[in-house]
Amino acid sequence: MWKKPDESKQQSATDSPGYGAPSSTRADAASAPPVSPNAPACVSQGITIKGEIFGKEDLFIDGTIQGKIHFSDGCVTIGPNGRVNADIEAREIVIRGDVTGSLRARERVQIWGTGKLSGDMQTRGIVIEDGATLRGKVEVTQKDEPVRSARAGASPSSADAFTRSAVTAKSPE
Repeated sequence: MWKKPDESKQQSATDSPGYGAPSSTRADAASAPPVSPNAPACVSQGITIKGEIFGKEDLFIDGTIQGKIHFSDGCVTIGPNGRVNADIEAREIVIRGDVTGSLRARERVQIWGTGKLSGDMQTRGIVIEDGATLRGKVEVTQKDEPVRSARAGASPSSADAFTRSAVTAKSPE
């Protein structure tokens, strides 16, 4: 039967692992390095995921993903070895590898010189470096734009809500 520990006794580190006073040795430190609470989740090279991935933190992808990625409050970074065939929705999206699919970024999309995107994108801000490849429609939303049109009596249209431009950037060959 379970017995509640006496609160007047001090628990040793062996009685309740993770809750007692730290008694780390050099061997413990070598086997379990400290992990930053701000470290992104990683899908490393050689890993393939098919399906939907949801989260609130940051995600770094250097493997292969097919499906759907939704990180509402985080940054999704596709590394130089990353191959993504998915719709991505995140606060910020950084592309250094190959992405096929539609993107929705609440704040910004960055496409590095090694990045390739084939698909439509909707974002408030966009950064495209020299050498990047982008094929698709880009919709840049206004930061503080109201939902309804500012003109009295005018019905809102998608042209009022977005500034639209088609962008194709190719690296010089």
